Amino acid sequence: MNRWLRLMRFDRPIGIWLLLWPTAWALIVAGQGRPSVANLLIFAAGVVVMRAAGCVINDYADRDIDPHVERTRQRPLAAGEISPHQALWLFVGLLGLALLLVLQTNALTVKLALVGAGLAALYPFCKRYTHLPQVVLGAAFGWAVPMAFAAETGQVPAIAWLLFAINLLWTVIYDTEYAMSDREDDLLIGVKSTAILFGEHDRRVLAAMQLGMLALLVWFGLSQWQAAPLDAWPWWLAVLITVVLFVLQQRKIAGRERQACFQAFLDNNRVGATLALGLLLSFWLR
Repeated sequence: MNRWLRLMRFDRPIGIWLLLWPTAWALIVAGQGRPSVANLLIFAAGVVVMRAAGCVINDYADRDIDPHVERTRQRPLAAGEISPHQALWLFVGLLGLALLLVLQTNALTVKLALVGAGLAALYPFCKRYTHLPQVVLGAAFGWAVPMAFAAETGQVPAIAWLLFAINLLWTVIYDTEYAMSDREDDLLIGVKSTAILFGEHDRRVLAAMQLGMLALLVWFGLSQWQAAPLDAWPWWLAVLITVVLFVLQQRKIAGRERQACFQAFLDNNRVGATLALGLLLSFWLR
């Protein structure tokens, strides 16, 4: 059983959190701070299932690459503990479970879920053909945002796409930090990433993206609480804390050391949690 849990990466829950936070943002906004309990449970379970499915198909796609990467050579598929055929059947089973969950919502959410499943399946293969797989991952992770709005309100308003854009940019930021920790191995085996694309300019490009994300967060706050923006002071405090967290990430990746870059990636869990709490408190206080 342990090998199956490791294949679905339940021993490393950071991916669940990074997918859960933007989903929570969307549900909080769509539900005006009080989303339905049913949708909370459906989407929380969906995050766990789809993240597991994404890990399985990722390891299937990388089964000939992972044995050559220090950090991944002990994964169950790379180590031969699970066969590619078994992994594919697990992936199909997880998609079936995700379908059962989304069928508890509405027709629009189901249609959007089909697009999300396609993005999740496409991402692992992108690193062979483009230096922008992180953008595809951002679209896959962010697709929970329009789905959450569709489930909660029956439509996908403009504010949902603004949240989607925020999450896409954030995903590229933290997955580039993740890729920086693997850059040497990726260069040796020919895998592409934004970390390789940005090269020696990686920190400057990440800083520009972090500033871009902060600008979008301000835009979101002004759009959401345009009548009385100062009433949403927990949101502005959350944005300010995010500035500090981004500065700390820049300090960690300054030396481009493998473990420090990976720690900067992990620290994004605090970014997601901070923004979720700021949103929730802003709606509750109002």
